[in-house]
Parts: sequence; C-alpha cells; structure tokens
Amino acid sequence: MTTDRPTRVPTDPLRVVVADDNPVVRAGLTALLTGREDITVVAEAADGHEACLAADRHRPDVVLLDVRMPGVDGIAALPYLVRIAPVLMLTYTGERETVREALRRGAGGYLVHGEFTVDELVSAVRDIRDGKARLTATAADALLAQLRESDAIAHDATSTRALPRATSPQNLSQVQPDMRQSSLSVSSSQLSAREAEIMDLIASGLTNQQIAAACFISEKTVKNHINRIFAKLHSTSRSEAVAKWLGVS
Repeated sequence: MTTDRPTRVPTDPLRVVVADDNPVVRAGLTALLTGREDITVVAEAADGHEACLAADRHRPDVVLLDVRMPGVDGIAALPYLVRIAPVLMLTYTGERETVREALRRGAGGYLVHGEFTVDELVSAVRDIRDGKARLTATAADALLAQLRESDAIAHDATSTRALPRATSPQNLSQVQPDMRQSSLSVSSSQLSAREAEIMDLIASGLTNQQIAAACFISEKTVKNHINRIFAKLHSTSRSEAVAKWLGVS
C-alpha cells in the first residue's frame, strides 16, 4: 500500500544585482549570496550606470547598492533603480545626510559595513524583497535624529500658535487649566524610555513596520508597546495618543 506524499513545489531563487566599485567586495558578496540555495546573483556592477543597465536587463528581485562609486554613484542611480526593484544600500558610508537622502529617494534599507553579520545580511536581502525595511545602527540613528528634529520644529510651531497674545492675569487664568491638563496627561503616563521612543516615532507618522525596523524589534513587540502606551495615555487611537503626547489635546 502506498501513500501519496505532498509534492514539493520548487520556488525560483531570489535574484540579486550587486553594485560596488570594489571588485573584492563584489566577489565576496556574490560568493556569499550565491551559496544560499534560495538566492542567486544575476549580475555585478561597478557603478550606478552599470547597475541601472543590469537591473533593466535582468529585472532582479533586489539590488544591493554601494553609495560612493565613480561616475554615477548610488544616490544618483536610486530613483531609476527603485522603479525596477527594491534597493538595499550596502556601504561604508554612514553620514546622516547620506542615509537620509538614500531613504528619501526610495531605498528600502540601509546597512553600514561592520554593523551586521553574514546571516543578518542574508536575512535583510530576503526582507527587502518582501517589502520589510532593514537598517543597521548608524542608519537608524540618522533616521531617529531626523524624526526628532522634525518633532521639535512641529512642537515649537504648535506651542507658538497656542501662546496667548499677552500674559495679563486674565489671559493667564484662561491658559492655566489647559497647561495643567496637558502636564498631567503626560506625567501620569509614566512611559518607559522605549515607550517614549516609540511614541516619538508614532507622532512622526511611522507605521508599525517602520518603527520595528528603526528600533530593531519585531512588529509584534511594537504592537505590545503601543497597547501599553495607549493604556497609560488613556487613548484608543494613534491620533488621540499623539495629541496627548504633544500636549495639544
């Protein structure tokens, strides 16, 4: 008597283009990635122009892209490449403005050499293909710094609009109840350092997935933090929590 066994459906390997002006780095990445049964490197490129040609010809699932290359660099090539495939920046360049510009131009992730293991790189390639953002510490710090700067500007603008025209006793008496309510809502929340960090990211408009990538935690952990934040802020929605957090409720 024979039993039917489920037939394993073969899946096509994840196709990658590697772009880096250093031939040793290109060869190393190609050997590393091609050694995985579900990943294959379909082309290598020494600059942004070659990367665009290779991506256009091979239609890869992911492009690994260096920043500084002769001729057309990675930042310049990004707008074209992201129309073809998700792009993962893989570089020694960790300057904040470069990280921010790469993300603004559509990079799905940013890894700085020396801040990840081989397994983390392979995992990042797979995640980028699936639309999940991946950032190493330097890139995450650059993103968080930008978000905090934006928050500070927005909060200053909100505070300026909320100020009374004069600080007469009559005006002050009208303002004080609102100030007490705002101070009470935030101080009584007693958010942990991690919860405060996540609340800042929520206020900046990031999704749970983006917060998870920025904080190097899972989306499930982000949701758990958000549930605790909502409970402490006595809120039932992101907008309500943000209003209380910024003191504009």
